[in-house]
Amino acid sequence: MDLKLNNISHYYGSVEVLKDISLEIPKGQIVCLIGPSGCGKSTLLRFLGGLERPSKGEVLQIGEPPADSLNPLTYVFQHFALLPWRTVEGNIKLVLEDHGISQRDMNDIVTDVLERTKLSDFRNALPKQLSGGMRQRVAISRALAVKPAVMLMDEPLSALDSQTRELLMDDLVSLWTRQPFTSVYVTHNLNEAVRLGHRVVVLSRRPGQIREIVDIDIPLTDRHLGDPLLDEKQAQLWELMREEAKAADEELVNV
Repeated sequence: MDLKLNNISHYYGSVEVLKDISLEIPKGQIVCLIGPSGCGKSTLLRFLGGLERPSKGEVLQIGEPPADSLNPLTYVFQHFALLPWRTVEGNIKLVLEDHGISQRDMNDIVTDVLERTKLSDFRNALPKQLSGGMRQRVAISRALAVKPAVMLMDEPLSALDSQTRELLMDDLVSLWTRQPFTSVYVTHNLNEAVRLGHRVVVLSRRPGQIREIVDIDIPLTDRHLGDPLLDEKQAQLWELMREEAKAADEELVNV
């Protein structure tokens, strides 16, 4: 299933936050959204997930989700949103309980996603017994359990320290390599964008418009810190962001 944004514009009252956004998210790609704070990245994600409707334009779902998909669109948030009184297994089963799935099938699904996220040994642990990185892996496991067509990820690693963030990026690459998934990934972190994104969409300052789309034609498994090609892409993104920040400062001076 592909997603498509057609001429999206949005207002909060009289404030225009997004303007004429058209974008395609092809099946099997990770598309990263970056841009200045307040440019509408998370708002776009809510439109894609159907949590809000834009003032203008439309969001299209093209094609069918996988036949075994229980929830075509699912979120992974910055904050893990785990129930503290439920075990790892219980938190994952939470999203399966209203789908008429037998206990045996639920157990099989949990076993599968825990193996894929390297959490099998922590099935019966409570969230308070896990590190921040492990709690986020539980949140990713929970998202994978419903076999989504698209994962909508809103700064999922921003609350973690740099070392844990690097490890989880490796985990996401490993997950994608074994079973490619489609994702729209919002981040402020340019390292995350070039490490994970097949395409990086750079939004302008408010009202958010597509400033540029940067393709990263390097296989995910071949992307490593210090790679000159990856450094070049990151420098390109940084320059675009710097230009947006400079333009915003000039606007403030001229007010």
